Amino acid sequence: MQSKYFLYIAIAFVMVLMISNTVATKIFHLGPFAFDGGILIFPVSYIFGDILTEVYGYRASRKIIWTGFFAIIIMSVFYFLVQLLPPAPFWQNQRAYEVILGLVPRIVLGSIVGYFAGEFSNSFVLSKLKIFTKGKYLWTRTISSTIVGEAVDTILFLLFAFGGIIPWKDLMLMFVVGYIGKVLIEVAFTPITYYVVRKLKKLENVDIFDYGVNYNPFKIN
Repeated sequence: MQSKYFLYIAIAFVMVLMISNTVATKIFHLGPFAFDGGILIFPVSYIFGDILTEVYGYRASRKIIWTGFFAIIIMSVFYFLVQLLPPAPFWQNQRAYEVILGLVPRIVLGSIVGYFAGEFSNSFVLSKLKIFTKGKYLWTRTISSTIVGEAVDTILFLLFAFGGIIPWKDLMLMFVVGYIGKVLIEVAFTPITYYVVRKLKKLENVDIFDYGVNYNPFKIN
């Protein structure tokens, strides 16, 4: 596929994904509710996912989702390897490093599984709805796909990362508050998504409909 902007969007997508997984270690309060720092930027990855699928199609989006998948794994491995290196005698921040960037297997696993299932759910729903709506009503596709994708992502992440550790009542509250927040961010960004999609379609002279596409997430080509 010949494209002027696809590579830049793909890079931005992976960048947002990696940043969100790092800043998620910070927990903050907003009113009576607690959120992780990732809520400020992680929903943007779904906006990029919407743009990729809407403009370039499911197959192109699938490649970028896999790119992000391996990026998370490589990032986590190197965080862990650096954690194992013996700290210099004058460097007193080993404990701080372990707390912020240290590998917590359950959280990493939850993040990877949630991301993989959520992004593919998002891309699949948007792709199918584009065919169903004949390319009209973009807002129905971006919001509906996010509703599904974020639900899958958030549920799987919380179950893998905190299931059996945090009381189920509190876990459910974390899901509801975090999920609603992520969907509202998507809704707020809808006008920007509209602008970027229309601009890209015009500049790239492309608007792919996924007729006859194999939606198997493990089929790369």
